[in-house]
Amino acid sequence: MKENIEKEIARIVQTLKKDQTSDGSWDYAFETGISTDAYMIILLRTLEMEEEELIEALVQRILSKQEKDGSWKLFYDEKTGNLSATVEAYYALLYSGYLHEGNKEMQAARRIILSLGGLENVHMFTKIMLALTGQSKWPRFFPIPVEFILFPLAFPINLFDFSVYGRVNIVPIMILADKKYQKTTNRSPDLSNLYRSSVTGENDDFNWNRGEWRSFLSFLQKGIHHIVGLPAYIHSVSMQQAEKYMLDRIEPDGTLYSYFSSTFLMIFSLLSLGYQKNDPVIIRAVNGLKSMESQVDGHIHMQYTTANVWNTTLISYVMQDAGVSWQDPVIQKANNYLLTRQHHRYGDWMVHNPYSLPGGWGFSHVNTMNPDVDDTTAALRSIAELVHNDSVYQQAWDRGINWLFSMQNNDGGWPAFEKNVDKTILHHLPIEGAAFLLTDPSTADLTGRTLEFFGNFTNLSKNHPVIKNGVNWLVDHQEKDGSWYGRWGICYLYGTWAAITGMVSVGVSPQNTSIQRALKWLGDIQNSDGGWGESCKSDINQEYTPLGASTLTHTSWALDALIKASDQPTPEINAGVKFLLASSKKNDWTISYPKGQGMAGGFYIHYHSYRYIFPLLALNHYKKKFL
Repeated sequence: MKENIEKEIARIVQTLKKDQTSDGSWDYAFETGISTDAYMIILLRTLEMEEEELIEALVQRILSKQEKDGSWKLFYDEKTGNLSATVEAYYALLYSGYLHEGNKEMQAARRIILSLGGLENVHMFTKIMLALTGQSKWPRFFPIPVEFILFPLAFPINLFDFSVYGRVNIVPIMILADKKYQKTTNRSPDLSNLYRSSVTGENDDFNWNRGEWRSFLSFLQKGIHHIVGLPAYIHSVSMQQAEKYMLDRIEPDGTLYSYFSSTFLMIFSLLSLGYQKNDPVIIRAVNGLKSMESQVDGHIHMQYTTANVWNTTLISYVMQDAGVSWQDPVIQKANNYLLTRQHHRYGDWMVHNPYSLPGGWGFSHVNTMNPDVDDTTAALRSIAELVHNDSVYQQAWDRGINWLFSMQNNDGGWPAFEKNVDKTILHHLPIEGAAFLLTDPSTADLTGRTLEFFGNFTNLSKNHPVIKNGVNWLVDHQEKDGSWYGRWGICYLYGTWAAITGMVSVGVSPQNTSIQRALKWLGDIQNSDGGWGESCKSDINQEYTPLGASTLTHTSWALDALIKASDQPTPEINAGVKFLLASSKKNDWTISYPKGQGMAGGFYIHYHSYRYIFPLLALNHYKKKFL
């Protein structure tokens, strides 16, 4: 088996070397289904931009993903078609002008939309898109008034209690909802036949249960009354502040924080504020979105964001771990690229972490002020070998470490983007996916991976308070079955891998009760072919849900965790290695199955780099420890 492992390691390394781009990064696609493709068509048609080549390419991409029953799915084993994705696809195809209601694809899509509940039951973001493009009415009440942006930090709930991801989407929505803004064109289709109710186009309250949010709305109104000034003046200042919030956070490529959704919403909110569609800010925003297009399976796909920094941090590190020298030109180019992507600007993270200097890394290719803990630890792993050989990298290391230390939450865990942004009251707001959208709590994946970094790349003692508090957080948040929930991957396998490798790396004994329970859980859910596989339904069900098939990435996570906590190869480990070797070149649906999540039930992520990164990591760890 040793020879086969070495051959597979060499094959993956050569593949990665070949795929590196000229700037030193890896631009493997960040694939998130067809929603961004659909929204791009709707945006271009609404702005009446003549982008026929792009629109036609996106139409072909959307059609290529349609299921036999006429629906579109978010993931392979979604039991029925996804209503929101199917509505978005149908709308975009119709608006494109390349398909018409009479086409068989459209007729099948319409039947499935009505069978799944019609336009009345789509996801909140889809409802907002339908409202602002004139396909439904805006609700009479939106639970977060624009005056909310003026609430001071001392107020029990304020804008910066929302996660940065939620905040950057909510601000333009507040503007649009306040204006009840709608924009149609002569080409706007009529979707009224997609409603099941007798009164079409009604979108009174996004189906929110008014009883749930009446008290919260009352709370917000009391907060507004504490703001000094006449109502008209307060409202005017609020709109100005909301506009300023967006403009101040535009990245060099013109996008709002490098996210498709927030940029899409920003464009419409600026139009509602009187900007012309040919305004430079709007043109730059559209061009920024266009710059995120990627080739996926021969089709153009609009990425939700780019993953260049994330890809590059992980690939540079795993290649070095597999024996590629830090002096190799491939690694030098990668790490030079990462050096240019370390942050020097302050971002929203400083609101809750005011005493740290910038020094983290972000996720996307163009990201200058929204760093995250996971990318920062990954970048630091990548440059670790250079720190003692280059003063520039030593400075980058010091800045990154200091920022990372400063980001530990008061509960001992680590968040993704911002410190101590986890007010439980926000979980109960009448907004779909509120816990995912509006908060940024400590998670097992971020906490485990940060501990793994500290344990393997620094000299911190296991008795250091930072380490002890992180381990205690993981112990306190283990699931009853022995697993851990991972927020940014799918799902319990991801969290359990991160927790085990993190705890063992900082000196927790593999015989520790928590780790033994986790190892037993991993053994219990191993598939008969030696691999592991987890369904995206896990994050919807909030419990581990087997996929019914093994995947390279899930198997690599489970295998790496077992290797870390074992003194010798076990039957489970050997079976996992055999699965990876036998399946390394397969190209079925399990390869493209999402391994990352953005928001439960909202969208899922297929990282095209993961099929190389994590098998390489697991196989090399097996080789180094047991061969």
